[in-house]
Amino acid sequence: MPGNSLRERIVDGDAVLGTFQIVNSMMVSEIATVAGFDFVVIDQEHGPATAQSTMRACAGAQSQGGSAVVRVRENAPGEIQRALDVGADGVQVPQVETADDAQRAVNAAKFHPVGERGLSPYGRAGTYEGGPEFESTQNEETVLALQVEGVKAVENIDSILDVDGIDVLFLGPYDLSQSLGVPGDVQHDDVVETMRSVVRKAKDSGTVVGTYADTPTQAGKWLETGVQYVTLAEDAPVLRDAFAELAGAVER
Repeated sequence: MPGNSLRERIVDGDAVLGTFQIVNSMMVSEIATVAGFDFVVIDQEHGPATAQSTMRACAGAQSQGGSAVVRVRENAPGEIQRALDVGADGVQVPQVETADDAQRAVNAAKFHPVGERGLSPYGRAGTYEGGPEFESTQNEETVLALQVEGVKAVENIDSILDVDGIDVLFLGPYDLSQSLGVPGDVQHDDVVETMRSVVRKAKDSGTVVGTYADTPTQAGKWLETGVQYVTLAEDAPVLRDAFAELAGAVER
């Protein structure tokens, strides 16, 4: 959407903090940005969000000055284009393992001359009118985050980083832990050191790095290493834990 500052902030070197949204409600994205998150990641990959509910969630985050990023279900042009056309400020693309995967995502998310995104300027992304600067504005303001989540991707990281058009290289610690044979143990030395090696390579190439953190302490540690784009926790377990604390505090 015009006026989005998330990509500008990342390019300027700012650290940005978001959270994952799996609860299929506009109110959650609105509450998250009211509470102080810079952005929400609407999770189509693991959640029930449709194009319509994603559009409402984007509007919720943006109405409070925040940004909305959509984690699409797969690295496919139709999935990426639909998320951006309904007004998302960016997309996260899962399971990027090779330079070809990365290039395919860039082609789908960016307009010419960077990519080959399908052009329809009259939807929400173009404020229903398009205009001569629609494509260039979208290229300048749309965040493309590619998720590196397995050993194969780590082995191909140099060639992935050579692809032009990547805004954020997002490290997925849970899938990476599974790929390294320690499923769920995201604090395992093998997971942490593998992630740190990728962070170093990405920084050397001038690429912004993102990752997920379960706790504020974990988020702080990754920010200290130079990670700029951090997603902290997820709405459903946060809500569940808050309800459990309240319910457990009352004797019945």
